[in-house]
Amino acid sequence: MFISGKIVRMDRRPENPVAQFEEKQPPANSASGLPASETLAPAQHPVHTIFVGPDGLRGGWRLVLFLLIAASIGFVLGALTSHWHPQGAGKLWLNWLFELEFFVAIAASAFVMSRIEGRAWGAYGLPVATAFGRNFWVGALWGFFWLTVLMLIMRAAGVFYFGGVAVHGLRMLRFAAFYGLVFLTVAFFEEFLFRGYTQFTLAQGIGFWPAAFLLSAGFGAVHLNNTGEAWLGIFAAALIGLFFCLTLRRTGTLWFAVGFHAAWDWSESFLYSVPDSGEIAPGHLLNSSFHGSRWLTGGSVGPEGSVLVFAVIAAAAFAFDRVYSAKRLNSTPVTS
Repeated sequence: MFISGKIVRMDRRPENPVAQFEEKQPPANSASGLPASETLAPAQHPVHTIFVGPDGLRGGWRLVLFLLIAASIGFVLGALTSHWHPQGAGKLWLNWLFELEFFVAIAASAFVMSRIEGRAWGAYGLPVATAFGRNFWVGALWGFFWLTVLMLIMRAAGVFYFGGVAVHGLRMLRFAAFYGLVFLTVAFFEEFLFRGYTQFTLAQGIGFWPAAFLLSAGFGAVHLNNTGEAWLGIFAAALIGLFFCLTLRRTGTLWFAVGFHAAWDWSESFLYSVPDSGEIAPGHLLNSSFHGSRWLTGGSVGPEGSVLVFAVIAAAAFAFDRVYSAKRLNSTPVTS
């Protein structure tokens, strides 16, 4: 008989007929006694595929797990500090403590997820190796510069006045340092929550920019909790969030965004002493004031509720795109 170019003698019998027969049968499943072809491998089971994809636990479930762990850590931290008040601590210090607890909770949760996923914690946007490096300080300069541009435009339009100095001497320096600490903590918390682990994980499932739009909308929506906030300010916050996503995309980390965010808020609340998302910080530097129509001044929202802020955001994004050109940097997307 001729098979695959070889002649096989018909009178030659197999040395082990039983073994030859068994090889023709599908291997039996040890649990059910059925051939393996009649059972589903665990990785093929419908329930398994709901939770696990080609790259492991699906992104949506990882986000749920991340938030549950963060909420648990936050609850424990809150319980531990609920009866602890530094001597003479007022509302300002307690607000900073809350922001710090929030950041610690999500940072610790991301660390747990990094162990589960087998990644470095820095993959989520804040690598320790580049902490407070060039990107952070350049971002801080950009935040100060563009907020100053906005205030100068409002002054030129005759709707903003600097006024006199409200605090002096050592008290001024103490408030300046305190608000530097507060807004740095706020920047860490908000950037890592909306553009750190969540952006990294969601982008793996739906792409970088769809995730950026979705999370930036959420970033704008959370400002509804602020006293005196308005829809124009919420829309502006969402656009600023998208700008921060652009900085993440081009620089590869959140350090530029953290620096920009902290400097913008510090300049707005302390240096120029105007409402920030509807809230006026006590101990601000100047007795500044607004006069004019709400659509130019932003009303109770502050500069972030003015139509002029959209021109400034657009200018900042355009300038960043020129300076941090994707072609010039030959940048690789943070996530696909």
